[in-house]
Amino acid sequence: FADVPNGLAAISKVPAMGWAQVVAYAGFCELSAGSDDWKTGTPGDYGFKVLTSSDPAEKTKKLSAELANGRLAMMAIIGMFFQDGLTGSAWGDWALYTDSPLRAFENELGVQPPTGFWDPAGFCSDGDAQEFYRRRCVEIKHGR
Repeated sequence: FADVPNGLAAISKVPAMGWAQVVAYAGFCELSAGSDDWKTGTPGDYGFKVLTSSDPAEKTKKLSAELANGRLAMMAIIGMFFQDGLTGSAWGDWALYTDSPLRAFENELGVQPPTGFWDPAGFCSDGDAQEFYRRRCVEIKHGR
């Protein structure tokens, strides 16, 4: 497994027959366990009341909570996919994302978090450090 990369890059290493097995197993699971549940109007209800409830109001509350948590989990995994696509790591190694627009001016004169370098009038376009320092002193003196 040393040649299998982490994250989304691992998908490219799965052979076609592997994907065929995944699809065949998912189809088997869908078709073998209660494929006519949709006719009764209660898909997935097998009469197991330990985690749900016999009380309709309580059952509705628990099913709503399950739906909300499922949606939250879907958003979280999509966020991890997006982060993995940008950085190559699903666990947040943003140091690997060197194309970030937030890093555009991080090593230049006058950059301050969180906005970075802000010079809408273009006074600092010449890059003169002495002139920049003079403007900075004047800015502080005038209390801006």
